[in-house]
Amino acid sequence: MAFKIAVIGAGSVGFTRTMIRDICSVPEFADIEIALHDINPHNLEMVQKLVERDLQANGLGAKVIGTLNRREAITDAKYIFSFVRVGGLEAFAHDVDIPLKYGVDQCVGDTLGPGGLMYAQRGIPVLLDFCKDIREVAAPGALFLNYSNPMAMLTWACAKYGGVDVVGLCHGVQGGHWQIADAFGLQKKDVDIICAGINHQTWYIQATHEGRDLLPDLLEKMEAHPTFSRTEKVRIDMLRRFGFYSTESNGHLSEYVPWYRKRPQDIEKWIDLSFWINGETGGYLRVCTEGRNWFEHEFPEWMKNPPMEYGPDKRGEEHGSYILEGLETGRVYRGHFNRVNNGVIKNLPDDAIIEAPGYVDRNGISMPIVGDLPLGCAAVCNASISVQRMGVEAAVHGDDTLLRQAMMMDPLTGAVCDPPEIWQMTDEMLVALAEWLPQYGPAIEAAQTRLAAGNLIPTLDDNKGAARLQVKSVAEMEADKEKVNAAVNSPDRGHLTEAKD
Repeated sequence: MAFKIAVIGAGSVGFTRTMIRDICSVPEFADIEIALHDINPHNLEMVQKLVERDLQANGLGAKVIGTLNRREAITDAKYIFSFVRVGGLEAFAHDVDIPLKYGVDQCVGDTLGPGGLMYAQRGIPVLLDFCKDIREVAAPGALFLNYSNPMAMLTWACAKYGGVDVVGLCHGVQGGHWQIADAFGLQKKDVDIICAGINHQTWYIQATHEGRDLLPDLLEKMEAHPTFSRTEKVRIDMLRRFGFYSTESNGHLSEYVPWYRKRPQDIEKWIDLSFWINGETGGYLRVCTEGRNWFEHEFPEWMKNPPMEYGPDKRGEEHGSYILEGLETGRVYRGHFNRVNNGVIKNLPDDAIIEAPGYVDRNGISMPIVGDLPLGCAAVCNASISVQRMGVEAAVHGDDTLLRQAMMMDPLTGAVCDPPEIWQMTDEMLVALAEWLPQYGPAIEAAQTRLAAGNLIPTLDDNKGAARLQVKSVAEMEADKEKVNAAVNSPDRGHLTEAKD
């Protein structure tokens, strides 16, 4: 089979490389064309060299081109992947550090909260530009596979305003699936699950083993688990209160709801610092910063190391390659995908982007009806959906009033800040991130005027967060090189590329 894929944000070196390994491990895809695009020429050159070497070592005829011209990459592509982080780590630091001044302590800040909302304001205009190129120069009926966060808001904007077929993809479901199996002493392959909700707030509404319903005993098993009882305290508490386990990590989940991060003195009792994703303040920013520095240091060594091995037994669990395989070969794949609801989950809004089971074959991506979520689970999701809807419309129309209202309705922000604080925090974020927010020109000018006038609400300028760790130097990372290389290439810290176009 010969077709073209385009990877936008290909400078996300580890993630791009493993995704191409997964795709090219499908035997029928040995001769595809791969176009890699990034606005960072150095990262683009790195990934192109690594991928070309991997393909050659595995005896494949796939052709790879690298280009700084996005439209060239997308031209005639049948599948377009987005791995971009608009604004890179410079903007990401503002997403975390400015809210901290107002007491909003985020572990990640890429999905909801002040960080996720501002990330959406940067990302939505850029992804809509991608959609314009897809409509104009991609292959007819091209599929846009979005891996960029904030997943729900970006996918929502592309589905409503982009005019393309889009699916949002995330690996959160797989991680919790493994945990449930482990809690019962089972293998993941032996536990059947169904999840439904919204990205990063999806719920395991069914988990069975050989016909046995595991959910009634899950809380007891998680509380008794020697590791999860320590690392997943927020998820276990949500399971205790709502009756269902969340797909998302402890740190992610803690910042989407109003209860676990609103008082600094209480945060440490809900999190664990053995790994950033368990709740560390600014944890994802730290590991992304370390990862970027490590790429620069370690790239010459990567070129000396053995190439990646391809093959069916080497594929990871990311959905992308399996979706392409299902569409092209007809082999059926079942996964959990982010698509427009349209009645799949009955008690969530039809226009929302939901995450639910889907099937892929030559007929496309099919999303069966789930029905109603349990009322409590639906209520948690609906609180976030309202914020997402306002965030999308604010980004598309450059409406700073709607953006401020979205900040007010955000569960964690509303638990910590009063309206005047939220207004001033939004002013600060608009001004700091102005380089990436062209749609907010007049609003940014007005915010600058207000901030310059003085008489501001006092802020916690020296607030380092309740549980923040220092960025490790390259020398410190060298002390545990094998562990660092594994972390840098894991899905939980991918998407490092910088994008502004």
